[in-house]
Amino acid sequence: MRRERTTVYLARHGSVLGSESRRFIGHLDVPLSPRGEAEAAALARRLTRAPLAAAYSSDLVRTRRTAEIVCAPHGIAAEPLPALREFSMGRWEGLTAEEIRAREPGAFDAWMADIGRFQFPEGESLPDVEARVWPAFEAIVARHAGERVLVVAHGGPNRIVLCRALGLPLDRILMLGQDYAGLSVLEAGGHSWVLRLLNHREPITA
Repeated sequence: MRRERTTVYLARHGSVLGSESRRFIGHLDVPLSPRGEAEAAALARRLTRAPLAAAYSSDLVRTRRTAEIVCAPHGIAAEPLPALREFSMGRWEGLTAEEIRAREPGAFDAWMADIGRFQFPEGESLPDVEARVWPAFEAIVARHAGERVLVVAHGGPNRIVLCRALGLPLDRILMLGQDYAGLSVLEAGGHSWVLRLLNHREPITA
């Protein structure tokens, strides 16, 4: 009998209040905006027929609410995992890129020059985030081998998962799009992963 492959529906949370200002959010616990709620509902419609065995999310409110909306048709609840949180961006949280560049031009330029290893002031580096996100992802996959599972997290952690799954170095992280409520699908193929979908966004209906 053919064993079912493990499939991970990897989603980013919907738009948040104030997202139009393009501020660095990080660990700030901001809620979904009305648009974000609509984006999550559209994602839920996309996954209505997916036989989800389980769901997990970051423990921040924007991901928990997105997962709640997506999980409702399936009658399951997402387990919140702090390890799936967004980068801690330290003292840059709540600021725009322009504000950071004006306040700390040297640090901003250092970030742009070495994204893969830069340590956010009073926050985390990419390797720091990878060290908590990837083991959490592997544990989810091991727990649900041969099943379909939903993971709702953030742009940074999702890109890290995609990089690791596809064998890409972390300094290529920004090449992988992760829009609000974007859906990527990873399928286990033997000892490797196959990317079935990247950053797909469902249209919002009235």
